[in-house]
Amino acid sequence: MGLQLRITFNDTDYAYQIINSKLIDQHTTELELMLDGEKLELQKDNKRGWIQKDGNNSLDPELIQALGRSVSLRLRM
Repeated sequence: MGLQLRITFNDTDYAYQIINSKLIDQHTTELELMLDGEKLELQKDNKRGWIQKDGNNSLDPELIQALGRSVSLRLRM
């Protein structure tokens, strides 16, 4: 795991870490993150947006999108 990263979404701050960031490249379609101490798996959908893997909808879909975009921009995916 790497540095703890931060994102602000709807006036709320979240801290997350990217798990196995060395395996991420421009063709990556799945991400594993630690969000506030909980493991979170993201997957790119057909529209190239981000969703929670395995249909798990425990978090706001817009927050998932924001996390995916944040990682994509940081790692130039």
